[in-house]
Amino acid sequence: QVQLVESGGGLVQAGGSLRLSCADSRRTFVKYGMGWFRQAPGKEREFVAAISWYSGYTYYADSVKGRFTISRDNAKNTVYLQMNSLNPEDTAVYYCATETTVGDLRREGEYDYWGQGTQVTVSS
Repeated sequence: QVQLVESGGGLVQAGGSLRLSCADSRRTFVKYGMGWFRQAPGKEREFVAAISWYSGYTYYADSVKGRFTISRDNAKNTVYLQMNSLNPEDTAVYYCATETTVGDLRREGEYDYWGQGTQVTVSS
């Protein structure tokens, strides 16, 4: 049973920072990469960032490039999203996901397992 557990969301003022974590509780696993997506009220879920699990190569949406950093800890089976210079447009539920086969880590449909999401609210 795959279980992805996100944490670290909350309320922050514009210009502030948050760090999201996503732990994959599977004891044995094969993964190609992990990613973060977000869904704002009334909008479709969108790609935020992703990381190739073995190479460490990273991908970012243009809207977060230079402000967000994705990283992973292979030993802890955890992916992180450091979010700096937050603005109200970043308000959304943030989801982490795991892709187990080779694919485009920027595409939502490529992912096999999803977490429940964590709310991030940025006040102006």
